[in-house]
Amino acid sequence: MIHEFDYDRVLRAIGGRELFAQGDVACAYGALLGGCSFFAGYPITPATEVAEAMAVLLPKVGGVCIQMEDEIASVSAIVGASWAGRRAMTATSGPGFSLMQEGIGYAAMTETPCVLVNVQRSGPSTGQPTEPAQGDMMQAKWGSHGDYEVIALAPSSVQECVDLTRRAFDLAEAYRTPVFVMTDGEVGHMRERIRIPPPEEVTIEPRPRPAAEPGAYVPFRAVRGAVPEMATFGTGYHTYVTGLTHDERGLPATDDAEEHTALVTRICGKIAGAVEELADFREDREEGARVGIVSYGISARSAGGAARLLREEGVAVSLLRLVTVHPFPERVVAEFAEPLDRIVVPELNLGQVCHLVREAVEGGARVEKVSKVGGEILTPQEIVRAVREGGAPVGPARRAG
Repeated sequence: MIHEFDYDRVLRAIGGRELFAQGDVACAYGALLGGCSFFAGYPITPATEVAEAMAVLLPKVGGVCIQMEDEIASVSAIVGASWAGRRAMTATSGPGFSLMQEGIGYAAMTETPCVLVNVQRSGPSTGQPTEPAQGDMMQAKWGSHGDYEVIALAPSSVQECVDLTRRAFDLAEAYRTPVFVMTDGEVGHMRERIRIPPPEEVTIEPRPRPAAEPGAYVPFRAVRGAVPEMATFGTGYHTYVTGLTHDERGLPATDDAEEHTALVTRICGKIAGAVEELADFREDREEGARVGIVSYGISARSAGGAARLLREEGVAVSLLRLVTVHPFPERVVAEFAEPLDRIVVPELNLGQVCHLVREAVEGGARVEKVSKVGGEILTPQEIVRAVREGGAPVGPARRAG
């Protein structure tokens, strides 16, 4: 059965609406706005609602939604769908994300655009399936073996689940790379009002046909900066797609040091070289502040509350929220830190992004982690206490009785 994805029908169905929606479902709306026409996934808490929403929405507009036998099959399916011309996505949580790592490395090596939503939960292993965490931030960058770069976005609200998932598809196509939407169980399961832009505000660019004729097409030769053009299977172009080291024609060249060096350097450089272009952040500086808070995702909401409380007490504090976490915006963080003596980094792990902040400001402001695990989010009051007393692990809240 041939499915004809109808993007105009998507816009007619959901464009311009205001909804009270769950974060996971908002990711599904964002995916449709981003032109996603293929979803493959496997149920896992707290990401299952993404798959459920895609199963309802995609068939109505000519898309395809498949429940695969596991996460390994899911990531493999979206890689294949992408080469067949679809904008493709999967969604998972920590254990499933771990299983997907070999497929992610394959997508990076073959320069396959695809989107992965990771609704993070507490770990390691099975951990706390229903509880939020931010424990996969390092895995997003370093989970597969070898050297490669990815793009990872961290929504802090249900609206950003729409907007960043939509944006992820454009970035995946522009840079021919996997793009991660690193949400969490708290943002994924909370409900807020969202606005879906009207049709006149939304467009997607179809994957351009390579400029070269099929006989002259060299599939892995960079033509847009460091990014090659991508031919879709079935359009007359011949492409050999392998995870092995390959030359510009796509043919294996595993014993050629120069080919491997050139390939891996280019794959990394196309992302690392665009860090300024990809950097997305929100900054709220206060004049005279000597302390700053750097955060992302759900923890950034509490960080904003902490900044308000401190300012009400007369404590000057600056705030930086990272929307793009990978590639890490070192210059943005370094400039933010320049007038500061201290930076605290609140996150729901034992200090993953904190390490990146510390590297970016090495020799400057003192960087202190404010870590919390156990399935409870950081409160503004806990961050306030860390600013007053110095960063430290935060224990679970005491329960009455």
